[in-house]
Amino acid sequence: MRRPIVRLAAVLVVAAVVITENGSRTPSSARAELPTVAPRAAGADQLIVEPDAGMRPVYALLAAAHRSLDMTMYELVDPTAEALMADAASRGVRVRVVLDHRLEGTRNRPAYDYLTSRGVTVHWAASRFFATHQKTFVVDRSVAVVMSLNLTERYYATSRDVALVDRDPADVAAIESVFEADFDWRTTGTPAADDLVWSPEQSAADLVALIGAARRSVAVESEELTSRSVIEALVAAARRGVAVTIAMTYDERALPGLRAVAAAGGRVAVLYGETPLYIHAKLFAVDAGTPSERAFIGSENLSDASLFHDRELGVVLLQPGLVNQVAATIAADVSSGQRWP
Repeated sequence: MRRPIVRLAAVLVVAAVVITENGSRTPSSARAELPTVAPRAAGADQLIVEPDAGMRPVYALLAAAHRSLDMTMYELVDPTAEALMADAASRGVRVRVVLDHRLEGTRNRPAYDYLTSRGVTVHWAASRFFATHQKTFVVDRSVAVVMSLNLTERYYATSRDVALVDRDPADVAAIESVFEADFDWRTTGTPAADDLVWSPEQSAADLVALIGAARRSVAVESEELTSRSVIEALVAAARRGVAVTIAMTYDERALPGLRAVAAAGGRVAVLYGETPLYIHAKLFAVDAGTPSERAFIGSENLSDASLFHDRELGVVLLQPGLVNQVAATIAADVSSGQRWP
């Protein structure tokens, strides 16, 4: 389902936003520490760009499980993926799945029933999150796949999405640690792995820091753009001379943010409907092609619901090849869109 809105360089001190007990937002000093060295297993990482790559690489990773397969998914409506998980369970692989219930319970129910009837242990996501919007799976505790895409078959051909195949042991261990807690409905802090970006714990501060660290360019692709702190960071970057570019599918709720960025000198490219693609990816490319380059991919939309209330996961990338791939993807979608306004 296209999700409604109802809902980084150096160490940089940023003005973040925290939610007080009465629901209001108050400025707070937050220290976001962004990675400065690529993870030691980074050379093995791979970026899968959809719909260009097709789903075969993702299915191959699911089929490769020999011992364990742990998945957290917002929406699961893909008979092929479900059959691969059921087949893994039939081969003795321990398969566990966390599915969102609050917003996607109805759509996820057939997958829940099918998987549980075939030896997969499926839990509904913890109610302490407004939604569990994270999209990840971990194979044999050695490979993590962090995605912007849901495993929802009907959107594959028309959606811009990305998946990172992450083989860094620290990242995999951290993702598994949080999975274990979320699977059992236990409250836990997110463990140290400084290239991982978690909601609701740290996404807003990390993404604002990522923008704030930009020296030359910030390119952003997002399904949503309503977060005041992110919009203000993009405006500030444009005003200090950073080339700011945004690509997204037209959404009236994003217009105030788009107007603010355009008025500050940023470039906005808008696509309409699913022509040529629906922008569902959540991507940043910062200072691409320079020594300070970084990129971000993940499940986080640029909305307060996503950044402060949902379970989300993203990754900051420092590997030049991956950063360039993210930058090239955004640039292609900017070229496909219409200059706005």
